[in-house]
Amino acid sequence: MAKVLIFGATGVAGKHITHALVHSKEGIAQLGIFTSQNTVDTKADFIQKLKSKDVSIHVGDVTNEQDVLAAYKNYNTIVNAAGRNAILSQIDLLRWAEKTSNIKRFFPSEYGTDIEYSPETSPHEKPHQLKLKVRAFIKEHIKRLEHTYVVTGPYAEMAFGRMPPAIEVAGTFDVQGKRAILLGTGDEPVSYTSMPDLGNLVVAALLHSEEARNKALKVNSFTASGKEVLAEFEKQTGEKWNVKFTPMNELKRLEKEAWEKESPMATVYTLRRIWTEGGTLYKERDNELIDAEDTETLATVVARVISTQTKAAM
Repeated sequence: MAKVLIFGATGVAGKHITHALVHSKEGIAQLGIFTSQNTVDTKADFIQKLKSKDVSIHVGDVTNEQDVLAAYKNYNTIVNAAGRNAILSQIDLLRWAEKTSNIKRFFPSEYGTDIEYSPETSPHEKPHQLKLKVRAFIKEHIKRLEHTYVVTGPYAEMAFGRMPPAIEVAGTFDVQGKRAILLGTGDEPVSYTSMPDLGNLVVAALLHSEEARNKALKVNSFTASGKEVLAEFEKQTGEKWNVKFTPMNELKRLEKEAWEKESPMATVYTLRRIWTEGGTLYKERDNELIDAEDTETLATVVARVISTQTKAAM
């Protein structure tokens, strides 16, 4: 039985992973999170909900070895959901876990775009560099721990969201304005994972230890082109939308310009260019390997996005 300690449990991805683990009906003997005092103070309602579900709360400094080792004592599995800015913190967490006798498995924060999709281009993509350093550390220094990378591709709810005006040329779906900007020709397929499925897929990988051991699992919810996503929005809103396109050459130009200006939005352009170029597509996905083929559909996610945008506009 897995005894799971989660890092980054209150973040964008972490909340969904934690929710799925809390509600897992099998395979989880114990569940805890490691978090900071600041998070306990600023997200008190969420922390209290976890406590009510018998989730242990370990408060400490993620950079302090003694704090982390003290939390490690009662667990055998680490699930990390660190955000992009905290990716390198995993190296110490891995190093310290390797020194223990009880931690057996580690799930690095790899959710999202496949950082090793193309041997030719992936090593040079700027948003991938921190995750690549973590993978290199695991390959070179981790000998005892088992690891699993859960590679999901883009989160559908975010990809189908309404982008701020300054960056909407990188793709947007505006429910209130009934307008969309599609990337490329709009015909390029992209594989997406919904946020609830992200959590469910991590749980499935955790419960299938043999199948997931030391693997990069390529999983997702569904595949759809920009035009197919748009058609679903139009179907559910009952209206035709105003549609524009950002061609690939223009997307690349904007990407280059954003990096040159050191814009915090540069990563958005790069990731969306990678998706549009086909960097989420595989001959076969690994859902079946971990018995996780029952995933959400395009229609379900679009309905959720419509509801979210409508409530936000009220």
